[in-house]
Amino acid sequence: MAKHDCIIFTGPSLSWSEVASIDKRPRCCAPAVRGDISGAVEAGARLIGLIDGVFYNRAAVSHREIMDAVRSGVTVVGGSSMGALRASELDGFGMIGVGKIYACFKQGLLEADDEVAVAYNPVTFAPVSDPLVNIRFALHSLVQTGVVDTGTSDALLGLARSIFYLERSFPLLLSIAEQRALVTKQGRIAIETFLAAHDYDLKKRDAKLVVQAVIKLDNQLR
Repeated sequence: MAKHDCIIFTGPSLSWSEVASIDKRPRCCAPAVRGDISGAVEAGARLIGLIDGVFYNRAAVSHREIMDAVRSGVTVVGGSSMGALRASELDGFGMIGVGKIYACFKQGLLEADDEVAVAYNPVTFAPVSDPLVNIRFALHSLVQTGVVDTGTSDALLGLARSIFYLERSFPLLLSIAEQRALVTKQGRIAIETFLAAHDYDLKKRDAKLVVQAVIKLDNQLR
C-alpha cells in the first residue's frame, strides 16, 4: 500500500461503485467487524473511513482499536452508520465525525444502535430493509410538506420502532399502518407517491460526506 493509502469500510449505506464514482483512490472493504481497523493500520492505511460495521451477529468495531489507530497517527473519519456511532463516542479522542446522523447521536437526539441498523445481502451488501433513521427523516419531510400531520407521523414512527430492524421497511410499515387504520388507503398512496419522488436516504447522504472528507484529507497529505 502507498504511504497515504485510504480505506473505506462500507456496503449497505454506500456501494463500492458509488464510492468509485466519487473517487477511485479509496480501497473499499466490507462492513467492519472487530479487528478490521487494527488490520487496516497494520496493512499501512493512513486514512480510514468508517461508514458501515457489523452490529449484532459478530463483534462490533471496538473503541480501543479506533483510539489506538488515532494514537498511531492514522486519521479515522466516521459517519452514516457504525461510523456515526463511534465518532459520536470518540471525537474527543481524535476521531472525526461528519454528517447529520453523527451530529444527532452526538447531541443525544438519537441513542439506539438500531436507528442505523439494516439487513443486507451478504454477497452484494445491498440493503434489504430500511433503517429507522431514514424513516424518521422521511416522516419529518412528509410533515413539512403537509402530506401527513404530526399525529400520524408520531404514530407511524412508533410503529416503525416496534418492527424488528431486520424486517423494518416502509412497505411493511405502511401495510401494517393501513391495517390498523393509522392511515387510510388514500393516505398510504399519498405517502408512497411522495417517497417515490423524493430522496430520504439520509444514511447514503452522510456516507458520501465520509468519502468526500477522506478524499479531502488525502489531497492534503499528498
